[in-house]
Amino acid sequence: MKKQIPNFITLLNLFCGCIAVIFAVQGQLELTALFVMLGIGFDFFDGFAARILDVKSELGLQLDSLADMVTSGVAPGIVMYQLLSQVFGKPFYIAPGSWNSEQILASFDMSYVSLLGLLVTLASAYRLAKFNIDTRQTTSFIGLPTPANTLLIVSLPLILKFQQEPWILEIILTKWFLIGLTILSCYLLNAEIPLFALKFKTWGFAENKVRYIFIILTVILIVPLKFIAIPCVILLYILMSLFFKEKKPIEE
Repeated sequence: MKKQIPNFITLLNLFCGCIAVIFAVQGQLELTALFVMLGIGFDFFDGFAARILDVKSELGLQLDSLADMVTSGVAPGIVMYQLLSQVFGKPFYIAPGSWNSEQILASFDMSYVSLLGLLVTLASAYRLAKFNIDTRQTTSFIGLPTPANTLLIVSLPLILKFQQEPWILEIILTKWFLIGLTILSCYLLNAEIPLFALKFKTWGFAENKVRYIFIILTVILIVPLKFIAIPCVILLYILMSLFFKEKKPIEE
């Protein structure tokens, strides 16, 4: 029975991802971000539970990737699509209770440039498939993990909603910024860049110095910057990985 506990937690990740996709299609991006973050939380704890219970399995690995594909693949792609749609003046969403095919088709007057946002979904799928067969990623990652990339993207609607500084709005709601971020996101997901994992095998400071420093700096950034801290933390994560290179390039 205990071997199913991590799988149940993984399914909670998938459940949150499905809800996030529904909210994303409805254009409720703040709620999308909330359920994505819940899903990513479950994604962290399923691996933690598997290690604690010593019940790692091939089924769990495959199920984890399938759940991540929804929470950290489909959901952020739709969020980026919706943000690009706002910039290009043709937002598309399905209002709650209006799942009528004629109404949906009538409202489907979109900017095709906005479909670039779905490149995030394609790049995430490629990254997850590659991860499953890459034997090099035993103690760290190669390329930005899909949950980290997803947090970067879903932070944007939260920043727009809760930190409405004029200069922030001017930067984020710019078509070239969103297109550039989409392309950069796709590149980072599959780049041959070794990045450290936040999973502790021991709690000693010497062997986890980079992780402890990263966590401390993350807390320091979050307190004053709030949601703006999320992109800053992702950038910090990449820079610290490049500066403190580990000897070997873990489960997502």
